[in-house]
Amino acid sequence: MEPAASQVALVETNSRPLGVQLVSSRQTNKTSSPMDLVELAQQVQKADEFTRANACNKLTVIADQIKYLQEQAKKVLENARRDNLLHHAACNLVKKPGQMYYLYERESGQQYLSILSPQEWGASCPHEFIAAYRLEHDQSWTPIEEVEKRSEEIALMDKIYHAQAAITDARFSLQGKLQPGGTTNSPQIKDVSEHPSSP
Repeated sequence: MEPAASQVALVETNSRPLGVQLVSSRQTNKTSSPMDLVELAQQVQKADEFTRANACNKLTVIADQIKYLQEQAKKVLENARRDNLLHHAACNLVKKPGQMYYLYERESGQQYLSILSPQEWGASCPHEFIAAYRLEHDQSWTPIEEVEKRSEEIALMDKIYHAQAAITDARFSLQGKLQPGGTTNSPQIKDVSEHPSSP
């Protein structure tokens, strides 16, 4: 059972510690003064308050993380649903990554993808324009308003990847030079034990 808030727990007295009878137990079992007990109670209360505050702070951080993860999961599911609908939209062309596609809807309700934008159609656009998307290499779709941001992210990831690849290649190249048979400018040690020198 947990101690009550601000309750002071004192050490139990023992007149025979380790089985040895004390000559005088007054010093070891000295009773604290009322002021000491008040100070101890205040310390316990302050410790309880700090413990509760720390627990609340940590729980708040965890709750924020859970909320963020829930929002991310919702976004992932929404994007997956959208990508699935676009992949199943009518299209007479072989879809290629990096290409912009424009989604239209006929009077019948059928949605289809076209490479012609509303601007290219002009006033003769036969059907209602819904949205424009770019097909990515991972087969996901990026809305036209997010294309620039997505391109910047891809460029950054590509830069990081190539920098890491260059470091890895340099490491392997250095290891190859240090291995036997590799080209190096270090002096070579020749074994002459089987060819004794002439007297």
